[in-house]
This record gives sequence, C-alpha cells and structure tokens, in this order.
Amino acid sequence: MTAPDPSPDFLHATRASYDTMAPAYVDFTRGELVAKPLERGLLTAFAELVARDGGGLPLADVGCGTGRVTGYLHGLGLGLDVFGIDLAPQMLAEARKDHPGLRFEEGSMLGLALPDASLGGLLAWYSTIHVPDEELPRAFAEFHRVLAPGGYVQLGFQVGDDPLRLTEAWGMEISLVFHRRRPERVAELLRDAGLEVVSRVWRERETDGPFPERAPQGFVLARRPIVSGGCEYGNTSTAD
Repeated sequence: MTAPDPSPDFLHATRASYDTMAPAYVDFTRGELVAKPLERGLLTAFAELVARDGGGLPLADVGCGTGRVTGYLHGLGLGLDVFGIDLAPQMLAEARKDHPGLRFEEGSMLGLALPDASLGGLLAWYSTIHVPDEELPRAFAEFHRVLAPGGYVQLGFQVGDDPLRLTEAWGMEISLVFHRRRPERVAELLRDAGLEVVSRVWRERETDGPFPERAPQGFVLARRPIVSGGCEYGNTSTAD
C-alpha cells in the first residue's frame, strides 16, 4: 500500500470547489442517468465484466462525488462490493445521506489508500477530467497498482483538445479546470501504465434535453492483464 503524497495545488482547488457547490450539484445531476441510456448500458456492461472476472474483489468508484453512480452499480444486484472514494468531504456527506447503506471514503486517485491488487474493478466516471495532463500517468499507474490481474477500469470524460475553465457555478465562486481529451490519447496512456485497452466509445454531444453538453463524450474500458508464470499477458487488440 502506498501513502498519499502531499496534494498538488489542483487537488486543493478541486476539493474546495466541489465542497462549495455540493448541494446544488446534487439537485443538478438528479435524474441524469435516467436520461442517458447509453451511459447506463456502458456502466452495466462494466459491472457485469467485474462481476464475472473480478474474482469477487471490490469495485471502487473513484471520484464518486455524490454517489449517484456508486448507487446505480450497487442497485444492479450483481452482488458486487461497491464503494466510493472522493476528494471533497461535502460531496461525500451528500453521498452518505442519499446512500446510507454504502461505504464512502475520502481520498485521491494520485495516492489511493488501498493495497496492491485489491480491486476487481475501478470506475473513474468524469473524475480524471480535473487531473492535469502531467499528472494523468501517475493516476493511471495507481489504477494499475490497485487492480488485481484481470480487473477492469472504466473511464468517462469529455472529448476535445482545449480545457474548459470555470470560475462560477450557480452563483458560487469556484476554480475548476475540465481537461478534454481524445479517446486515442487516453488509450495510449492506459497502455503506457500497463493496462490492456478493451474498448473505446465516442458519443456526439447532446444539445437539447435536460442535460445539454458542451463537448462530445468519450468512454474507455481497460483491463489489467492476467499474470501467468510471473508475466502479465492479455489481448493487445482494441475495439473502436
């Protein structure tokens, strides 16, 4: 197990921003998964793979926020031990209030307080979007470390080349940077971290409905290769 390092500046800004807007964020995102069947399908497929191949190990929702996706995965009834990790105490307070039967812990994806190879699955659903490019390999190395061989990681993020910077939300002062990335670049970094890319999905942005979007959406599924004879191996092909 590795101890978390001192937090980089972006972690402090991200934590403070989400603590500030936690109650408003709950109201804003309520019902979002109901309105997004494609995302529900991807999350369900990910959970089924973890249930099948994860060796009965837990599934961590890293950057769980208010726990809405953590609760969705638990509610699938697959018997998974699902828990959430987030930077922001106020977001975690909302998660515990809405999902009192689930476990939520404070932590950072740059230094997860989890033993090596202890997870059957790891979800980073729109949580790596606040990690700067230079820190992303560090996060992916942590994902590789905590996943057991054969365990899966599912990412969701906005697609693009230029970051979005927000200093205000719902009349509150915040400081957030949303890093948009290309799925092929995310896949390359996952491979560099020793993870095997299983699939990449790209969805165009929705401009109408209750949750209009500023950018297309990307989803990458990867897996820690299975160990055989002291070496990790797996299928190195990708599906687009």
